[in-house]
Amino acid sequence: MLPSVVVLLMLLSSTCGEDPAIQLILTNKALSYGKAQAKDWIQQNLEHAHFPDISGNIDIGLGSVDYALTGITITKCDLPEPSVEFYPDITGFKTSIYGLSIALTGGWSTHYGLIHDSGSFDMAVLDVNVISAVELGKDPDGHLSVSSISCDAQVGDVDVQFHGGASWIFQPFVDFFKERISDEIQKRICPSVEEMIVKLESHLQAMNVSFDVNQVLSLDLHLTSLPVVASTSLNLGLKGEFYNIKTHSEPPFKLKSFTLPEQQGYMVSVGLSEFTLNSASYGYYSAGLLQADINDSMIPPYCPVHLNTTSVGRYIPQLPKLFPGLPMSLKVYAREVPVFSFQSDVVKLGLQGAVKAFAIQPNGTQTPLFTLNVDSDFSGKIWISDGRLKGSVKMDNVTLKLAASEVGTFSIDAMEKDVRLGVPVVVSLKVNKILDEGFVLPKIKQAQLVNSVLKVEEGFMAVFSDVELFLTDEGLN
Repeated sequence: MLPSVVVLLMLLSSTCGEDPAIQLILTNKALSYGKAQAKDWIQQNLEHAHFPDISGNIDIGLGSVDYALTGITITKCDLPEPSVEFYPDITGFKTSIYGLSIALTGGWSTHYGLIHDSGSFDMAVLDVNVISAVELGKDPDGHLSVSSISCDAQVGDVDVQFHGGASWIFQPFVDFFKERISDEIQKRICPSVEEMIVKLESHLQAMNVSFDVNQVLSLDLHLTSLPVVASTSLNLGLKGEFYNIKTHSEPPFKLKSFTLPEQQGYMVSVGLSEFTLNSASYGYYSAGLLQADINDSMIPPYCPVHLNTTSVGRYIPQLPKLFPGLPMSLKVYAREVPVFSFQSDVVKLGLQGAVKAFAIQPNGTQTPLFTLNVDSDFSGKIWISDGRLKGSVKMDNVTLKLAASEVGTFSIDAMEKDVRLGVPVVVSLKVNKILDEGFVLPKIKQAQLVNSVLKVEEGFMAVFSDVELFLTDEGLN
């Protein structure tokens, strides 16, 4: 049961550590859902489970009987609702199951003196109680770790019915078998629970806490500190920083700590700092990828200005005289790292860019003409609707400044005016159309977010959500 709860946590990741850029909170509602899902999974899989053979010998007063119970399978399982709770004393979980009953069947064989016999049996294991506690921790590499702290199992009673062979001889001596069989079953329960936890620990250690998201960026998701367990929740802090794969350099800005509010009405809460997005922005910037070359074929036909010296001459009168009838190209690039800012219900983005213009000579040579610094500010809203991340954006301001000119000085007032009129149109027609359609929320291998709500707070955004699990044998092994 406990491994199942931890898998729920992972399908979604020193007491003092570095501040996390991503925070995860698992609530009591998640535990309630997880134990219900795990109960169904355990019920289904127990009914197909095979038990190890049980063998031994017993003195029945008339001599010693060697016995073996083989091919033991479960035919029915009555699994009561387990109790799962956060356990702050050990920074983990505590699970209790009371009154578990299992019906089994298999084959028996006995050796009593010169008598060798065999047949089948039906067994009922009644009123099994199991109490287990698991501690959560953090290994040196930042993986989530799990370890069994305690386990106690008690078997209430065992009833055995022998069939076939000379079973009528041994049936009266069932009481002699019951205690031994009960002890055998009881002593196997906790080692089986602990074996599951060891397997889960191996699975967690094999998971990547840093991985490449594309050819440019890697994402570091190691735990920044020990898990924090309260009576109603579990809180994990993750590094949440993107890096340029080649340089792995730190950005020139620091993470600001934030407090993610706990929402008991949802299974999980996820807090994402603006630092995470800005670290991705820095990764692309430091890789030299925030630039583009633009030629006239990329300008929409309906645009009143095209990339040639004649058309741009409306802003720079001397240009068509110096370079008559030549096509032009633009190199657009970021002068500084684009920076996101999360404010209450608003996401802001500041862009400090530049545009360097060239005239393309008949022989293909590009002659530099001028360079403009273009600084712009955008603001937008994001939300979750119908399982999609959606949004809208608008330009708040744009300014142009002549940074360099190879064609002499000229006024940029008219150009700046047209840019202020044209950019909002492009944003509305293209960017907002895409944002209105939205993006499907990411799915993890065995989990999907449902009933999700997104809120933008000062310095971070928070997603409060329920989770739908798709537990499989592979998912829990």
